[in-house]
Amino acid sequence: MADLDAQVKESQAQVSEAQAKIAELTGKIEAARSKIKGGEDATLDIENASLEDVHAHTKVMDANIAELIMGLDDITSAFSKDFDEMRSKTGWESFVGIFSRAKADNMRQERVRTASIDDKLQDLISKSDVIVQLLESQLATLEEHKTKVGDNLTETLDEREFTVGELETVRAQIQAMDPTIISMENKIANETDAAARTKLETELADLNSKYNELVQQEQVKLAKSQTLERYIDKGKTWIDSLQNQAATQMVLINKLQTDTKQRVVLYDALTKSLKTAQQQDVAHRINEIGVQTDQEAQSAMAGIGAATNQKMADMLESHEDHMVFARDVLEAKAKADERFARRFAQIVEKHDKNLYGG
Repeated sequence: MADLDAQVKESQAQVSEAQAKIAELTGKIEAARSKIKGGEDATLDIENASLEDVHAHTKVMDANIAELIMGLDDITSAFSKDFDEMRSKTGWESFVGIFSRAKADNMRQERVRTASIDDKLQDLISKSDVIVQLLESQLATLEEHKTKVGDNLTETLDEREFTVGELETVRAQIQAMDPTIISMENKIANETDAAARTKLETELADLNSKYNELVQQEQVKLAKSQTLERYIDKGKTWIDSLQNQAATQMVLINKLQTDTKQRVVLYDALTKSLKTAQQQDVAHRINEIGVQTDQEAQSAMAGIGAATNQKMADMLESHEDHMVFARDVLEAKAKADERFARRFAQIVEKHDKNLYGG
């Protein structure tokens, strides 16, 4: 449990760092958007908004949490072994039972009583809850930034569409001026009158000035369109990344929540099994009472029989609902385990090898 506590603390630190890195990257993307709005060059800001550092960190963070979850599974398996051990007497208790069955039974009951079974289950559930809260916090952060970047991206897509429209208009104007300029140049070449030639040259100069102005506008709008396109590509990639990270968090949350339900069902089943074993021991002891106390034994057995019949009736009434619930939980867990194993196949393999000393 100590290692698990350390891992939980490490995961908490990693989630905080991941959220800071996500906020930093979204901040860079927003800064680039502000510069574009203000007509400034945002190329460097867009290039600096690198996703690699964020991806590297979240990969480590998710891997650590996945190992944490498998650690909880290992503890649950050991937990169920503890129950099995409680159902039977230890070697020492069996030895004591040779001389005094009552003493052996008392020793076993004391061992069960001091086993802190409830505490172990609550500790498992509380650790699961802590990890779920971490994951839900990370998921909320991812959704928040996805919305923020998505809003910026929608605005940028509209602006780029408008800019491309302006660019096409300018290009159409430039194209329309070409025949006019060529015609004017031909007129000047054929004009012999100096005054008329000067007038045509003045008109040509005006046309060329307007033409050059349109060419300059084309270059400015082209550069803006390209910057917006780079921003859009970066924004789309970041949103895809956030979406993928969110999907990972959902798989982890689903796995933990179904595991917790399954642990409660398992605990309930094992506890009932443990109590049944104790009741059977008591029944055997009463059955072995000698002839001198036969009447008392019959009375006790009748009481136990009546109580058992009532308990069986109660159990039969609730059995169907309980089994349907348990089956639903197990089916949900199988699905959650499958999704978890698919997304964290490498970590599961590594964990299993370590588990079996491979």
